[in-house]
Amino acid sequence: MPHKILNLYLDDSGTRHPNRKPGKMAAHGNDWFALGGVLVKDEDETKARELHQAFMKNWKVGQPLHSSEIRSQNEGFFWLRDLSETDRTAFYEELYCLMRDAPVIGIACVIDRPGYCARYNEKFNENPWLLCKTAFSVVVERSVKHAMADGRRLRVCPERCNKAEDRALKAYYQNLKADGMPFDPKNSNKYKPLTKEDLATTLYDLKFKYKSSPMSQLADLYLWPICIGGYHASNRAYKRLLEDEKLIECHITPENHATLGSKYSCFEKVKRKK
Repeated sequence: MPHKILNLYLDDSGTRHPNRKPGKMAAHGNDWFALGGVLVKDEDETKARELHQAFMKNWKVGQPLHSSEIRSQNEGFFWLRDLSETDRTAFYEELYCLMRDAPVIGIACVIDRPGYCARYNEKFNENPWLLCKTAFSVVVERSVKHAMADGRRLRVCPERCNKAEDRALKAYYQNLKADGMPFDPKNSNKYKPLTKEDLATTLYDLKFKYKSSPMSQLADLYLWPICIGGYHASNRAYKRLLEDEKLIECHITPENHATLGSKYSCFEKVKRKK
């Protein structure tokens, strides 16, 4: 009998090097690194792809949906500036409806870089792990838990980046299967980490995807509101996703948020705006 599969589509956001300057600060003024996107049952992908195709055809979009370009109305989406206010509003609303109606659930690991450096720079002699190692391990392990709860195996589908970063994610994936979670067991025990046997049994495959993948584009669209929601609870896109039960927290009990929900790491000094 074929395995039932849960797919995790991943995108990244921010600077993965703990001590590297973030470059041009975005308008929101926050400094994070995140890996995340969407969970989708294998059998539901066809519907998600059809909805994506209909949106692209309706708006005659010829390039992949890219969240930062759409928000800034720049580069491949500069043409949004030429629309009337009514049409532009309609575009953004229909884009959100695509996110809402696609049979996917948002999940991520978001790390506040200043908080991470404050916690780990001294401990690791100014040379802590790359943030992608933490973020990948956390979001994949929590996704494995959801796959296991539904009697499924997990396929991990990161968006392709460059050879070095893709190679790093492949190594993290292989290490999870061989050795389990990379964190200090005493410090991570409160998160109820899975055993290496659970991870090895449930992790099914690692498949890198190009930006042209409709599912990778949905991952991109979901990741930014999840990230900004850690800093601004009132962000409209984040609030709407919560209200429409499109984030993982909506499908688990509050007491399980710390072990099964999106992880906001090193946020102790972040003053979250309501």
